[in-house]
Amino acid sequence: MAKTREIRVTVWNENIHEKTHAEVQKCYPKGIHGAIAEALAGQSDIQAHTATQDQPEHGLTQKVLDATDVLTWWGHMGHGDVKDEIVDRVQRRVLEGMGIICLHSAHFSKIFRRLMGTACQLKWREAAEREVLWVTRPGHEILQGIDDHFIIPHEEMYGEHFDIPEPDETILISSFTGGEVFRSGCTWRRGAGKVFYFRPGHETFPTYYQSEVKTILLNAVRWAAPVGAMKIDCPHKPEMDWFAKK
Repeated sequence: MAKTREIRVTVWNENIHEKTHAEVQKCYPKGIHGAIAEALAGQSDIQAHTATQDQPEHGLTQKVLDATDVLTWWGHMGHGDVKDEIVDRVQRRVLEGMGIICLHSAHFSKIFRRLMGTACQLKWREAAEREVLWVTRPGHEILQGIDDHFIIPHEEMYGEHFDIPEPDETILISSFTGGEVFRSGCTWRRGAGKVFYFRPGHETFPTYYQSEVKTILLNAVRWAAPVGAMKIDCPHKPEMDWFAKK
C-alpha cells in the first residue's frame, strides 16, 4: 500500500509580542508559532515548520509556499508591515489550492481582508473573560472530538458585528461573560483553496495549550489540506490590496 503523503504545514507568526512583552514571553517562551507547531507535532500525517515576519520575505518565499499544503497565520501588531508582494504570493497559492487558517487577530491581516473583500472590523474588549464556544455544526470534520461546547477560562472578547462575507459554514459561536456573541469558527472556499477563521488565541493567555484548541487546529489542518496535487500555474494576478490605497 502506498504511503499517504504528509500534510506540509507552515506555521506563520509575526513574532513581535514575544520579543517586546515580558508577559507574552512568559506565556509563550517558544513563541506562539512554537506552541502551534508543537500542537501539530507527533502526527504521522503532518509535517510542520515555522516562519516569522522578521525573516527574509517574511519566511514565505515562493519555494516555501510551493511546498506548503496548509498555512496558519497569527498576526496583530505588524499587519501593516507585511509586504503587499508577499500577500499577493499567499493569495495566489490559496487560489491554487493551499489551505489557510487565520487565527485570532489575523482577522485584520492583509491576507484575510484580501480573501474576504471586506474590512473585517469587529467589537473587542481586552479582558480575561470566560468564553464558551458552542458547536453549531455537529459532525463537521474540524469539530471531531469536540463536545457540544467547551470553555476557555480567560480570553479577550470579540463581539458582533463581525464584518465578513457570509461564511460557507459557521461551525462555532462564542458567548462571553459580558453578554456578547461572536462567530468564532467560519469556513470559506476561495478558488481551489479552503479558508478557516478560528477566533481564540490572545497572546497573553495560554489558549494554544488547551486540549480542545489543539484538537481543532489538528482537525482544521486536515480539513484545509488540498486533495491531490495542487495547481501551480494559476493565471490570476491579484489586484493590490484596496485597503492600502485608502
